[in-house]
Amino acid sequence: MNITSEEFFKRQTTLSEIGNEGQKLLQKAKVLVIGCGGLGSPVAIYLATSGVGTLHLVDFDTVSVSNLHRQVFFKTEDVAKSKAETLANEVKKRAPFTNVSFTNKAVDKNSILDLISSFDIVVDGTDSLPIKYVINDACVILKKPLIYGSLYKFDGYVATFNVQNKDGSFSCNLRDAFPKITTDIPNCEEAGTLNPIVGFIALLQVNEVLKLITKTGTLLTNQLLIYNALENSQFKMKLRKNESINIEEIFKNSDYSEKYCETQDASLLILASDFKKIKSDNSTEVISVLNHTDAPIPFKVHQKIPYRTFNVEGFNPDYDKKYVVICKKGITSYDVTLKLKEKFPQLTIFSLVNGIDNY
Repeated sequence: MNITSEEFFKRQTTLSEIGNEGQKLLQKAKVLVIGCGGLGSPVAIYLATSGVGTLHLVDFDTVSVSNLHRQVFFKTEDVAKSKAETLANEVKKRAPFTNVSFTNKAVDKNSILDLISSFDIVVDGTDSLPIKYVINDACVILKKPLIYGSLYKFDGYVATFNVQNKDGSFSCNLRDAFPKITTDIPNCEEAGTLNPIVGFIALLQVNEVLKLITKTGTLLTNQLLIYNALENSQFKMKLRKNESINIEEIFKNSDYSEKYCETQDASLLILASDFKKIKSDNSTEVISVLNHTDAPIPFKVHQKIPYRTFNVEGFNPDYDKKYVVICKKGITSYDVTLKLKEKFPQLTIFSLVNGIDNY
């Protein structure tokens, strides 16, 4: 079928605020989407079908069954396939005027500067706080605008960071809102999230990208929009530049690792190397507190008790056993371990450091 761009984008170019000139700006734009899950997948599809000319998708992960309820551009037959590659193929089916490519590698401090250097705009669709900060800091260093999005249960957060003002200065970035990486907020795998809020936030991110490219409307700069799906409410938190923060120095000295264990009692932790030595012992009992009981686990577990339903009061300990509690990143497993140790002081129990993600 021969499709022309004039026909494809007719409803969009009819808008006087966009028109043919705005569409040309979209076609010239190069956008990087980091994270191809709940946020990144609709972001990629909507940006492509809006006419963004060059799109690059980054995600190291594969599609899992528990992704499907909210990552709606993946299908059951996509389980175990690369998210980035699968999403790129979906873009190709829908957007004939977009050049899409992908990378199947995790983002880190060593790769981020090279990764973002050739793009006009970066969209953050990740669910890891350290990665969000490394993306933010790299965008500040390279003077790239960043469209930020994040989720926590029924709340969603959106902002457009690091946009250059007319006087040459830049708008607020993530560290102006939250100067340091917190260590006590689980990602959506462990905290849970509702399907619609994911789509809401992704589309707000798309909206920011389109406005930024076409120079239309008012951007979410110097503010953080917070939307709550349960109350259908939103408010904007005003941000102010913190001139005392030296992001280049932070980037130089930080490794951006997920140091959740820094505030945890070392006596309640077990390293993966030590766990591997005892996991097959008859005296060791492994308890998974992953909310998704069908999630793949790289070793045998004896009990699967979702974190959201874990009842410390109803737990019947066997004092002859060593217990190891596991989760995805070592956050909720530590919470359960700490509560069980407080309830049963004589119990031998550990939380797997950094969870199965780093096993």
